[in-house]
Amino acid sequence: MKANTTRTAVAMLTASCAAATLNFSAPVEAQTFPNRPVRVINPYTPGGSVDLVGRAVTTGLTEIWGQQVLVDNRPGAGTMIGTEAVVRAEPDGYTMLVTSSAIAILTSMYKNIRFDPMRDLTPVSLVAISPMILVVHPSLPTKSPRELVTLAKAQPGKIAGASSGVGTTTHLTLEMFKATAKVDILHVPYKGGGPAIADLLGGQTQVHFNTPGTLLPHVKVGRLRAIGITSAKRADFAPELPSIAESGVPGFESNVWYGFYGPKGLPAAVLQRWSDSINQHMRTPQAQEHLRRTYMIGSVGTPAQFADFHKRETERWSVVMKAAGIEPQ
Repeated sequence: MKANTTRTAVAMLTASCAAATLNFSAPVEAQTFPNRPVRVINPYTPGGSVDLVGRAVTTGLTEIWGQQVLVDNRPGAGTMIGTEAVVRAEPDGYTMLVTSSAIAILTSMYKNIRFDPMRDLTPVSLVAISPMILVVHPSLPTKSPRELVTLAKAQPGKIAGASSGVGTTTHLTLEMFKATAKVDILHVPYKGGGPAIADLLGGQTQVHFNTPGTLLPHVKVGRLRAIGITSAKRADFAPELPSIAESGVPGFESNVWYGFYGPKGLPAAVLQRWSDSINQHMRTPQAQEHLRRTYMIGSVGTPAQFADFHKRETERWSVVMKAAGIEPQ
């Protein structure tokens, strides 16, 4: 027993010394990062919501670090080209990823994906969340989610819901609404948000979920009617809109979110430097004003919290896709 106790004490002392060494060296490594320009890959085309978030945050990091932080747009293959470039990058903090909640859908959506975001990336920080708005064409006699549910139950399969394409957040949110409310709405997929909204405005479809920045301009001029918001609670930028959860579909919630990732194996000190600096920027008045203008809600937290959030989102959308019978492509 005494020998075992001694071995345990030696092991604990060795571990303590190792931890002390790590704790001593980590701040030094964090303080020296970055000492050259940093590249943040955006797997989407310029000008979209990921670009708005990414460029706002990288501008803030440039000011905090005194080093240029540049956004590099690498669109293609459903975000996989840009994302895989970060997966294959050196894990030194100089090549990072900014992306959207679509990353939590990749492994369920594609058969031959060559990486697993949960396994091959390091979650750094969730930075912003954007609820979506549920709109209907003015020809549809519904002014609330509850009324839409009632009408859809009375006319199963007769109401058409547009999406930006199979497996997109707009599609999966529609499927989640159908499953939660137990209604049959015809899904009509389009190749992108632009064509989907064009047909919605023309009355070829009647229901659509999308981000506030995309839909509110049409709502304000009366071409669409907003009847609910997908966040758990009402949003400050549209307090008149009830949450779908409070208006006929209890438990419903679906948001688009934006976050930063690094390659697998990112050193702990560099990861902490990224996390702390992003949190520092997100608390500034400039960041808060940018979020307000773009109808987003800011987020601060730890890498561990973001990793747990990513895991839950991946599992949630996998369940939605299976229930809707969506086959991987």
